[in-house]
Amino acid sequence: MTTGGSTELVRRPDGSARATLLELLFDVVFVAALALVSMLVAERGSWTGGGQILLTLMAIWWTWSITATTTDFYDPDQRPLQAILMVTMLGSVATAAALPLASDGHALIFAVAYVIPHLVRGVILVSVLRQHRHRLAEQRAARFLFWFLVSGGFWIAGALLPDRLQWPLWITAVVIDYLSAAARYPTPGLGRVPAGQYSQTSDHLGERYQQFMILALGDIILVPTLEISSSGFAAARLAAFLIAFITMLLLWQIYVFGANAFLHTSSARLLGRATRLGPYTHLVMVVGIVCTAAGFDLVIIRPTGDTPVRWLALLFGGPAVFLIGRTLFTYFITGVLAWHRTAWLLLGALMPWAGGWPPVLVAVAAVLVLAGIAVGDVVMSRSMPPVLRGRPG
Repeated sequence: MTTGGSTELVRRPDGSARATLLELLFDVVFVAALALVSMLVAERGSWTGGGQILLTLMAIWWTWSITATTTDFYDPDQRPLQAILMVTMLGSVATAAALPLASDGHALIFAVAYVIPHLVRGVILVSVLRQHRHRLAEQRAARFLFWFLVSGGFWIAGALLPDRLQWPLWITAVVIDYLSAAARYPTPGLGRVPAGQYSQTSDHLGERYQQFMILALGDIILVPTLEISSSGFAAARLAAFLIAFITMLLLWQIYVFGANAFLHTSSARLLGRATRLGPYTHLVMVVGIVCTAAGFDLVIIRPTGDTPVRWLALLFGGPAVFLIGRTLFTYFITGVLAWHRTAWLLLGALMPWAGGWPPVLVAVAAVLVLAGIAVGDVVMSRSMPPVLRGRPG
C-alpha cells in the first residue's frame, strides 16, 4: 500500500494515469463474473429468465463503472480507496457466486453483496473527506451515497419479499441507479453534480475502460476454451474455436479503432460527454460480449446440425449489439455516425434464413461481417474527422 499515509485523497491533476495493481486485480474479479453470466446464458434452453440475467448483469456492470469513476476522482493509492476496492471485490465475488441462485432462495445474498460495497464506499469517502475538509469532493460523495441508499432499499426489499415482488422491485432499483447518474445525482440540500466536474476526468478513466473491455473480450475465447477442453478436439469444434478466436480479435480491432482519440483529447466538451455516456454505451458492448461468448459456448458443444433460433440470435446478435454500443459511443460524443459500420448490420437480415445452416457456418458468416467492418474502418479512416482516426481534433 504505497503512499498510504498521505492526507491527499482527491487525485492530483498531474497524477499518474496508470491503473494500480489492485485495480487490475479488481478487473479480473469482474471478468470472472462476466464469464459466469455467459455460461448462464448458454445453459438456458430458452429465453425464459433472460430479463433477469440482464438485470443482474446491469448491476454487476454498474458496480464496476461507479468504482472506476471513484478511482479516477480519488487517488487509488490511498488506503481508504484501497479498502473500498477490497470491499467491492469481496462483494463482487459474493454477487457472482449467488448469481445462478438469485431466483432460488439466495436473492438476499445477491442483494446484500451488491448494496454493501456501495454504502461502504459512500460512508468511507464522506467521513474521510469531511475530516480533511474537501468540501466539494465530500458533496460529490454524499450525492452518490444518498442515491445508493434509495436504490439499496429496493434491492433489499426485493430480496425479502415474495418472488412476485422481487423482480419488479429490483427493476426499480436498477432504474434508480442508472437514471440518478444520468440526472447527475440531484440530492436534497446539495443539488446536482456540477456539469464541469465531468470534464475534469483524467486519462486514467479512459485507460480503465479500455483495460476492462480488453479483458472482457477474452471471455469470448475463455468459455469456448473450457468447453473444448472437456468436449474433445473434433475438426468441427476446432474450427469453431478458431472462429471464436478470430471474432475476439476483430471485436478488439473495432473497439480500439479511434479509441486513443477519446483517451487523450483535451476537449472539455468531449471529456464531459465521454464520462457521462461511457457507462451506458459500454454496458451495451458488455451485453454484446456476453451474448457472443454464450453463442460460441453452444457452438463448441454442438458445431453441426441445424441452428436453433436462439443460437442464431446469440451468434449474430452478440457482435451486432457490441457494434451498436461502439457506434453509439462515437456518435453521441462526436455527432459523427460511421455509416460504413451500420450498413454491415443489414446483413443481419440473413439471420432468419440461416436456421438450416450448421452452427459453425453461422459463426463463419458472422465473422465475415466483422471482417468487413474492420476492413471498412481502415479504408474509410482517411475521410473521417481526426477525432475518429486516433488523433485529437
